[in-house]
Amino acid sequence: MLTARVAVVVSGGGTNLQALIDAQAKGELKSGRIALVIADRAGIGAIDRAGKTGIDCAVIVRKEPDFEKKVLSALEAHKIDMVVLAGFLGIFSAELLRGFGKPMINIHPSLIPSFCGKGFYGLRVHQAALDYGVKVTGATVHYVNEVPDGGKIILQKAVGILPGDTPEILQRRVMEQAEWVLLPQAAEIVAAQLVREKESNK
Repeated sequence: MLTARVAVVVSGGGTNLQALIDAQAKGELKSGRIALVIADRAGIGAIDRAGKTGIDCAVIVRKEPDFEKKVLSALEAHKIDMVVLAGFLGIFSAELLRGFGKPMINIHPSLIPSFCGKGFYGLRVHQAALDYGVKVTGATVHYVNEVPDGGKIILQKAVGILPGDTPEILQRRVMEQAEWVLLPQAAEIVAAQLVREKESNK
C-alpha cells in the first residue's frame, strides 16, 4: 500500500508526536508513515520518543546558522511528502515553505482566529483565553502558510473552560481532549489526499 512519508517537527516533550506514533500503531494513521522527526533542540523528550519507536531523528538547533537549509536538506534526504509541526515553537520562513513545496500542517492550542498569531504559543495562549474570560477554547489544525497561524483550517475541536482553571490545567485539558485527537485525524486526511494524488499519477 502506498503511504505518504511524514516528518514531524518538535521543540519539546513530544506529546503530540506520541499521539501520532500511537495513531500509526493503531492503524488510525494508515495513509502516512512517520519517516523522520526533526528536533530543534538537543535533550528534549521528543527525541527519546522517536528513539523508542525506531524513527530517524535529526537534531537541528534552531539558533544555529543555516537552520532552515539543514531542515530542507533533511526533508529532501528522507523523501518527505508532508510535514507536521507538533509543538514546534519556531516560525518557518516563506522561503522554506516555497523550498519544500508540499503540505505542512500545524496544531495550535486555541480556536483560530482567537488567540493566535505571532507571540501566541504554549501557556501564553491559555493565559490569554483565561484573561479574556471566554467560556470555550480548544485546538485547531491548519495548513501552514507565510502568515503565522494563517493557513486554511483542517479541523477544530472545542474544549470548555472550567472555574478554577489555571493556564497549566487548561493546557492539559486542551491537549488531552483536542490536540491528541485532532492531530492524527488531520494528518490522516492530508496523507490520504497525497496517496490519492500519487495513485492517480501512477
